[in-house]
Amino acid sequence: MTDTLYELTDLSKCYTRGRESLVIFEELSMTIERGDFIAIMGPSGSGKTTLLNLLGGIDRPSGGQVVCDGLRIDTLSQSRLARWRASHIGFIFQFYNLMPTLNAAQNVELPLLLTRLSNKERKRRVKTALDVVKLNERAKHRTRQLSGGQQQRVAIARALVADPDVLLCDEPTGDLDRTTADEILQTLQLLNKQLGKTVVMVTHDPAAAKYAKRKLHLDKGRFVEQGEAS
Repeated sequence: MTDTLYELTDLSKCYTRGRESLVIFEELSMTIERGDFIAIMGPSGSGKTTLLNLLGGIDRPSGGQVVCDGLRIDTLSQSRLARWRASHIGFIFQFYNLMPTLNAAQNVELPLLLTRLSNKERKRRVKTALDVVKLNERAKHRTRQLSGGQQQRVAIARALVADPDVLLCDEPTGDLDRTTADEILQTLQLLNKQLGKTVVMVTHDPAAAKYAKRKLHLDKGRFVEQGEAS
């Protein structure tokens, strides 16, 4: 018996620039099961990042529905959407998006500053998140004192600190060498298998996609091929 987390139905997205309309995709439908690890591949401009943004409530569709765990997120107000996103979604980006003036622990704590958690509870969660990515010994180091792989681990810890259901990863290893990339992908795989996090990863790298349970190929707004990751 499957447990559907996301259900996207007849999704369309287009952007209007002056008199021109740019269609990203039309009538795109898919389901994502709880605890899945999906790699979304495809050429530049195929709509991969747009799809990720729709899953995370960063963007809204032009048509269709985005339902997550029974909640239709595309109809939520901005304030309610922000609260939903803060508690359910963790984002991991290619270029880390860390604050250079803060140390690793402070960067990880940032999402919690918008909550009502006590300082003690925030610190506990930060320590737990850094433990998961094996980086607690670097907690007091600033961004410039960390390698690229360590910075991405901080970014993963930041994504985990609110204990979200879903990790949305946009080219998370695109700026890393192969060895470091494999270490990051192994961490994501661990989070998926041992902590049950649902992971949706956009990648152009076939080697990265092999870590996922499923591969989806998006081209010209359509899934042109689906298969189990080898």
